This record gives sequence, structure tokens and C-alpha cells, in this order.
Amino acid sequence: MSPIDRRVFYHVNWKLAGLMAALFAIGVLNLYSASGVRLDVGVQVENYYQKQLIWGAMGLLGMAVFMAFDYRRLHAAAWPLYTVTLLLLLAVPIAGKTVLGARRWLDLGLFNLQPSELAKFAMLLLGARLLSEDSERLHLKELASVLGLGLLPALLIIKQPDLGTGMLVLLLLGGLVLYRGVQPWLFRTLCVLVPLVMPLFWFVLKDYQKRRILAFLDPATDPLGSGYHILQSEIAVGSGRVFGKGFLGGTQSQLRFLPEKHTDFAVAVFGEEWGFFGMTVLLSVFCAFLYQLAVVARDAKDPYGSYLAAGVFFYFFWQILINMGMVMGLMPVVGVPLPFISYGGSATVVNFCLLGLVLNVSMRRYLFKQT
Repeated sequence: MSPIDRRVFYHVNWKLAGLMAALFAIGVLNLYSASGVRLDVGVQVENYYQKQLIWGAMGLLGMAVFMAFDYRRLHAAAWPLYTVTLLLLLAVPIAGKTVLGARRWLDLGLFNLQPSELAKFAMLLLGARLLSEDSERLHLKELASVLGLGLLPALLIIKQPDLGTGMLVLLLLGGLVLYRGVQPWLFRTLCVLVPLVMPLFWFVLKDYQKRRILAFLDPATDPLGSGYHILQSEIAVGSGRVFGKGFLGGTQSQLRFLPEKHTDFAVAVFGEEWGFFGMTVLLSVFCAFLYQLAVVARDAKDPYGSYLAAGVFFYFFWQILINMGMVMGLMPVVGVPLPFISYGGSATVVNFCLLGLVLNVSMRRYLFKQT
């Protein structure tokens, strides 16, 4: 490691790293409880939290790798990674592995690769590269070309079907577009056109996705079917009241009423056990975490680094907003996990790697001046 490389590690953003560690620790503790099943002889705990610790260790290695090199080298990798990601997404319908009715994985022997997770990173790099090349607000032609590049992988992901991840790819890119800015007349036009066009997507949704939206509007119409997830989640969070039922004290989770309690609805377990007070603390930690990401984007010494950090900000912001809104019945169920809280191998590794990239941007702002 060169003297310059050693020097940058003196400028690690310990606030951001500490907040990330706190969220991961909360997530593992919550997964320990979410993995529990109450029996006559006590509480039997499955091994989801142990697997999460393993994924976390792998994520730390990935984070260290993404902190070690100059992030500006990723500028040249944007297009090749985007092309490879598209090829992998095209291969999923042909040679993909089907799990629970969804074909999203490629079996590579030693592990299963989920190209949709790679698509998030590819769109982050490509969006940051394209949008950081100029500071002028986007015109219609530029906006159409950028969003068109995001629409290709998003449609392939939605086709799998994976509506949540497909939405995240577009929302991440949309956040970067807003960070760059669009012409005022174009922004006003989009504010009018987007609400008019959105209802047309109803006709391309699958039947189960339509049922989820209808269940969101009125869960009581199908309490044992499409509305079951939302109703049980609302019951779990509401039953926590002010201070919760205590660790391992939840009934909706421990008695298996709450579905997907270790993945998409993990925060409902947290809300039942720690109540309004605990949810307020968790949300405060997430807000502080997002604030630190915004500070890195603001203070970055070059446009590319600023857009990378901003992209990671939107990546986490949308997941937090959608998952918490979904768990509390404020949004339809779309299968978006809560970062660091929900169980998930590939998602956990990606989260750590993206934080390593932001820490990279934060450290190296001391080494060069804006050109």
C-alpha cells in the first residue's frame, strides 16, 4: 500500500461506519428474535441470524475492497458492467433457477447469482458517469436517453417477476436525475404527465401484483389472502404500543402469524417487541445514517464522487421509505427489504460494498482538489 493509500485511512468517516455497524447489530439481534418459534418447551431459534453474521463478514471484506482503491477507476467500468448485467438478465429467462414461482437466479455451481442485485450497482455507476459529465440541467433528449438506459434492465427484472427491485433501479436513477436537475418547463411537464401515465401500468401488472394493490387499498376484502401480510403486520406493530412486549416477547411473530418475518416484514417484529419508542429510535438512526450519506455527497471534491454518494443515498432512502411504508400499511407490498434489518445474503453484501464506496469517496476528498 502506497503512503497516499495509507494516509487516506486516517480520514475514515467513523460516524457513518458506526451508524452502519449499529444498524447491522440491531438487525442481527432482531433476526435472532424473528427466527424464534414459541413451543411448549420454550422458544426454538432457527439459524437465520447466524447466516446473516456470515454474510456480514463477507460484506465487511467487500467493503474493505471498495475502500482500498481510488473510486475514480470505476468511471471506466460503468459501460462494461452495464453490458454484462444486461447479458446476465437476458440469460435468466433461459437458464435461470426458479424459486417460489420466480426465476431470478443463475446457478453458478458454488453459489446462485442474482443479476438484479448487480443491476443496482451497474445503474449507480452508469448514472453517476453520465450525469456527472455536465452541470447544466437536463434537457428532454438527455433525460430520455438516461431513463431509457435504466428502463431496459428494469423491465427485464420486473419480468422475472420482481417488481420491487425493478422499481428500485428506476427510483435510484430518478433520484440521480433530480440531483442533477431538469429544465423547469420539463419538470412541470413531468409533474402533469407522470400521474396521468401511471394508471396505464395497471394493465402490465400480473394478477398477484394487482391483488396486492387492491389489498393495500382495503386489506379486509381478502384477510386470508392478499391482505393477510398487511393486516398481520399492522397488528404486530400496533400491539407493541409505546414500549413493546420485550425481546422474544412478540406473539404475532413467535406464534407464526406474521409472514416473511425475517425478510420483508422484519421491522414488524421489531415494532412489536420494542413499541413506538423503539421504532422512533430505529428511525432516528436511519435518518442520521442518511444524513451522513448526504454530507459525503455534498462534500465530495469531484462531481463523479458526489454522484456516486448521492446514488447510494437514494438507494438506501427508497428502500427504507418503501419497506417501512409497506409494513405500516402505507404502501402496497412489493417485496423490498429493509437495509441491514432484513435477512438476505446478496443484499447484505451489496449494502456493505456500497457503504465502502461512500467511505472511499469521503476519505479521498482530502487528497485532491476539484478540477
